[in-house]
Amino acid sequence: MPTPIDALAWVGNLTAFAARASVAGAAALVRPGWWARPFYGMVVGALPLAAVAGLALGVVIWLHTRDVLARAAPGAVEFLPTFLAAAVLLELAPVGAGLIAAARTGASLGAELAAMKVGEQLDALRLLGVSPLARLIGPRVLAAVLAVPVLHVLIATVALGSGFVAELVAGQTTPLRYETAAVRELYLSDVLPAGLKTLVFGLVVGVAGCFVGLTAREGSEGVGKAATDAVVVCALLVLAADVLLVGAIKALL
Repeated sequence: MPTPIDALAWVGNLTAFAARASVAGAAALVRPGWWARPFYGMVVGALPLAAVAGLALGVVIWLHTRDVLARAAPGAVEFLPTFLAAAVLLELAPVGAGLIAAARTGASLGAELAAMKVGEQLDALRLLGVSPLARLIGPRVLAAVLAVPVLHVLIATVALGSGFVAELVAGQTTPLRYETAAVRELYLSDVLPAGLKTLVFGLVVGVAGCFVGLTAREGSEGVGKAATDAVVVCALLVLAADVLLVGAIKALL
């Protein structure tokens, strides 16, 4: 059972690792050959899940919110596209993208690096004079930072599109009316900071997933535990980062 001192040491080690991994990720930006393949895997592998999540969000929010607005006031249903766009763009799409990355990318990074550690591949790289931080971890962290915003855009687009289809089937709107209502009360100063949160979510997933993999125990059991631990740690950190970032955004704007 970990003690409070152990937990504090773990947080300190993670923070120190995050600083070094962030620098390595920034340095890897000029070497697209290093991070393009992880980026491709993170985005393409998560596309089906992101599309289904966006479809479900758009339809479910429309179904629930429409009945509530219809009971609230006769003309309140006209604001349904505005509420849908605000919920999706400001919170659900960014957090959904972060959690999808935490579940899929976090587990992949944790298991991959844990397997490399168990197979002594990381030690072999050091013997060859190659830094695992620069060659393996930095590119993967950068790929995660770039991949999560792409998933956010996909989820938001599908969610707004499915909401429009639901409105169209119900005979409640036209394309022009829906577009006008969706952006009626949304400003760039609201949407842009919410979208930029996904860069932080990607950094959190990349750093935490790699850290859990590198600190995994030896053996096949350690690899499996690293995959599950990475999902839990990444998801918790994404949610914590969301709360802190929303508070900071509201305080600054």
